[in-house]
Amino acid sequence: MTGTQVSTPRPSAADDPAGPVTSPELDAVLFDMDGVITDTATVHALAWKRLFDDFLAVRAAEDDTTARPGADRSWARPFDLSEDYRRYVDGRPRYDGVESFLRSRSITLPYGHDDDPPTAITVCGLGNRKDGYVKTWLAENQVRTYPGTMTFIADLHAAGIRTAVFSSSCNAEGVLTSADVIDLFDVRVDGTDLSRLGIPGKPHPAMLWETASRVGVEPGRTAIVEDATSGVQAGKDGGFAFVIGIDRGTCYGSSDGDACRRALLAAGASVVVDDLSEVTVAGRRLVAGPVAAADGGAR
Repeated sequence: MTGTQVSTPRPSAADDPAGPVTSPELDAVLFDMDGVITDTATVHALAWKRLFDDFLAVRAAEDDTTARPGADRSWARPFDLSEDYRRYVDGRPRYDGVESFLRSRSITLPYGHDDDPPTAITVCGLGNRKDGYVKTWLAENQVRTYPGTMTFIADLHAAGIRTAVFSSSCNAEGVLTSADVIDLFDVRVDGTDLSRLGIPGKPHPAMLWETASRVGVEPGRTAIVEDATSGVQAGKDGGFAFVIGIDRGTCYGSSDGDACRRALLAAGASVVVDDLSEVTVAGRRLVAGPVAAADGGAR
């Protein structure tokens, strides 16, 4: 699967006259996986689009009312890689993502069971079909990481700041193993933990709290790094000291190059950067040369 890259020019950190944003002193930094550590966010986005476009096309063909003159067909429009992905599925556990998107189209399906086959027309069946698309990609490709993130993690370790990874994906272990980075983190909390412990997914902060608890740190001395608005909101609502949003310019298909940045700030990011190469470790603090900074952030 390949992604559509937005070519709209995006301002650099130097374009922000407010200057760098500095975090409080920190004991740990918790990282989201897809789109932050690993270059896999596009894989998920295109898997969601394939799933929902196929589902909506079949449902529309089976619904006689859509063929009537003047019928409202808006519910059957294709999945939008910009708005629908960011608003309804990005960063959420996959069954939550299915429910969230279907609700936006006023579609209700039986929930089903987590062992439903991918052919089942249930929330779980659709979620498992999407999971199959991702697993196929992982079996055929090696996961890449972002160099800026790898350097940032090394700098954190050198400063004695602990690191952990969290992900709504049940494939997190396989992704991190493929990328050869699984040993870089003190703790991993993923979709399998959410299911086993009955923890709600993002935007609820419970997964972030669980990760911080396992590391042995308080949210008030911990930073979150996220590329999804749901995760940024979880970090803010969870009382974490500093929330870094990453805007990699992947508001897929959007003609508005600032859309992701504005959404991350609106969700509660302390600062938004293009890449973690824009964040430096200064003692036990982080200094971000921002693409955008939220009002009231520590400076």
